[in-house]
Amino acid sequence: MSKTAEAEGALETRGIEQVPDAERTGRTRELFPTWVGANISVLLLTMGASLVVAYHLAFWQALVCAVAAPVVSYGLVGLIGIAGKRGGAPGMALSRAVFGQRGNLLPGALIWVARWGWETINAVTGAYAMLTVLDIVFGLKANSVLDMVMLLAFVVATFAISGLGINAVQKCNKYATYLFGLFSVLVLVYLIVDTDWSKVFSHSAGSTAAVITGIGMIAAGGVSWIPTAPDFTRYLPRTASSKAIVGTSVGGAGIVVLPMVLMGAVMAVSTPDLASASDPVSFLGEILPTWIAVPYLLIALIGMLLINSMSMYSAGFTAQTLGFRIPRHWAVSVNAVISLAFGGVLMLVATSFMGSFIAFLSLLAVAFSAWVGVFGADMLRRTEYDGRAMADTTRTSAYWYKGGFSPAAVASWAIGLVAGLMFTTSDWFTGPLAKNNVIGEYGLGWVATIVISGLLYLVLPKPAVPTPSTAGTTAAEPAGRAESVRA
Repeated sequence: MSKTAEAEGALETRGIEQVPDAERTGRTRELFPTWVGANISVLLLTMGASLVVAYHLAFWQALVCAVAAPVVSYGLVGLIGIAGKRGGAPGMALSRAVFGQRGNLLPGALIWVARWGWETINAVTGAYAMLTVLDIVFGLKANSVLDMVMLLAFVVATFAISGLGINAVQKCNKYATYLFGLFSVLVLVYLIVDTDWSKVFSHSAGSTAAVITGIGMIAAGGVSWIPTAPDFTRYLPRTASSKAIVGTSVGGAGIVVLPMVLMGAVMAVSTPDLASASDPVSFLGEILPTWIAVPYLLIALIGMLLINSMSMYSAGFTAQTLGFRIPRHWAVSVNAVISLAFGGVLMLVATSFMGSFIAFLSLLAVAFSAWVGVFGADMLRRTEYDGRAMADTTRTSAYWYKGGFSPAAVASWAIGLVAGLMFTTSDWFTGPLAKNNVIGEYGLGWVATIVISGLLYLVLPKPAVPTPSTAGTTAAEPAGRAESVRA
């Protein structure tokens, strides 16, 4: 944990302003528990089960998906995280240098809205975990009122952790990592002993297209973290190892994703109706003995709290970049209220959680990938970010460009986004180019989005990269011109 975060106390007051070099004393190894915590979710179990139930994959194919997905998605998380050590600011604040002060509002708004859905999914899953524990321990059956009470409790707890800031999030991640690792080993041992392995290995292999689509489904969760990666590397010094940033990101995620996806695939032997279930958690109470199921669900519940806390933590920064002139911890409350409202609708109305979840993931990945393509391509030419220009939202900003927009960045983002959606298939939406081609058949709409938006940005004429006027110092705001970014 950075000394800066510790010095600020329990409540982090820093907003989207650039962290001064003197305060950037973080260490790359702190990223490992961060990305472990970002993946402690029973949704990985249900996704692993879906590889077998919905995608009809054999166990060895599920293994391929479990290895490839975190390497691809968190490899990108690590690469974009390098921008955080270069600029010392959250991802959507750094994005102003790429898209322009006004242009950044377009991808920023879409990413903010897409994050509502991710936080809603996690809140609902957390509520179901609590309901399952209540059913196992006290025999309390779920009903509409109890559903809403558990959802409210989960959202309130999430807001409390994320509102405190990075200090609280990192501490919680550290201890949750140890507890989750211990109980995961217990679950793994139980499955090894209790599972009918002949039945697991007798499952016929699925198609190559299904394997690649499965990789994309699992990777989508990691893709959603890419724009926020700099939020967790901004306290690192400029001299921090880029290789270490990528390595700890992939390693932290992979050490959780691999075993959980495989455990889900094994559990699918006993839960063939999981893909159509309205509740993605209760099956654990049926498969595992009570002495394992209850503590494991409680630890997973803590993990989901941390995931949502990290998401809302970053969402607070995004809200500030969109012009909400409120402290970060109050900006977080906006997402908390929205996830509560949307979560209530999902719990009371949705008939198939996994169907809705997989459809959401396919669209979520495309929504985030358009920004990834442009921002990632820009990192090839930009190694510094001007803190003063990021904070100045007026015409005097070096990142104002043409009317507040970088035409190359905005055009590449928009074209890449539309093109990716045209190749995407889901239960909610099917693009006109999603059939009769490899991209659509293999579920590669999000990959196409990154490639198209990135290549377009590279070839289009771009504004010159301005020389940072305050490189290596804090983002001192021009008097009377810069937005308020501190609490």
